[in-house]
Amino acid sequence: MKTIKGPAIFLAQFLDDDKPFNNLESICKWAKELGYEGVQIPAWDTRVIDIIKARDSKTYADEIKGIVEDAGLEITELATHLQGQLVAVHPAYDTMFDGFAPDPVKNNPEARQMWAVEQVKASASVSRHWGIDVMGSFSGAFLWHTVYPWPQRPAGLVETGFKELAKKWKPVLDHCKDESVKVCYELHPGEDLHDGLTYERFFEATGKHESVGILYDPSHFVLQQLDYLEFIDIYHEHIGMFHAKDAEFNPTGKAGVYGGYASWKDRPGRFRSLGDGDVDFNGIFSKLSQYDFDGWAVLEWECCIKSPGQGAAEGAPFISDHIIEVTEKAFDDFAGEGADEEKNRKILGIE
Repeated sequence: MKTIKGPAIFLAQFLDDDKPFNNLESICKWAKELGYEGVQIPAWDTRVIDIIKARDSKTYADEIKGIVEDAGLEITELATHLQGQLVAVHPAYDTMFDGFAPDPVKNNPEARQMWAVEQVKASASVSRHWGIDVMGSFSGAFLWHTVYPWPQRPAGLVETGFKELAKKWKPVLDHCKDESVKVCYELHPGEDLHDGLTYERFFEATGKHESVGILYDPSHFVLQQLDYLEFIDIYHEHIGMFHAKDAEFNPTGKAGVYGGYASWKDRPGRFRSLGDGDVDFNGIFSKLSQYDFDGWAVLEWECCIKSPGQGAAEGAPFISDHIIEVTEKAFDDFAGEGADEEKNRKILGIE
């Protein structure tokens, strides 16, 4: 067994135009003071990285790594969620998802998709330069508007959707294979990859591509009422990243899984700070350790009630307290006698 690394923190939700959250150096010092050992960097936020420059200039990429290490931290992974989202966009969402793209490619779906592909590829190249073999992302979606089967889905629609999704991702995945980097998709509502079955469909559609993996985030499974512990039993070989994020589900006589279009704080299913929700983190850390996951436990804060400052401050000790230092000994070793083939055969009654 292997010991999970951490605690680490995903910087995306904390970056801001005010100090100390407006540049990589100061936000890393802030994270270190809170007790974190690693930072996950959003590849889309130019306040902390220019991912194309980092791809093209190893000097610049080394400078970014140096800033993090000078603060006493490690870069855990790059995250390409916003760029990955734009690899595959249904036209109904063009206007809303244009907000994730730079001005030169807005209102131009083809150019936006090409930009997204280049961004994710660049992130893989930078990851390899840093010696990191995983990165997080979203899959994007062609089918999400059909997630509930009404009106009835025409025969073959789902298969066509995943075939096209795999086609969009294939050049990225091939590049990631060349760079020895796995794309760990966060299984997330709004994405065509949002649970185990949809992950399997995509994995099959890509020809079981070796660069396809999973970013495990139990909070999204709580909101779906999916068994997030059994999920680890089933898919542990595919899990390459872990977001420690809490959530709770409190259905009422008025709303349930779909939420009734309510705001986050008024939904039955809502994200919470670590320890404030329903997630069984003891079970999660035990299972991940049992299955030899040795990646990072990364706080992703998205609480609808608690402030980000308090959530971050409480998150580091929470993760530290849940990391299991795995044993290298069996509890009954003291009673062992060592291997003795002759004795074993005698016990079994074998002549």
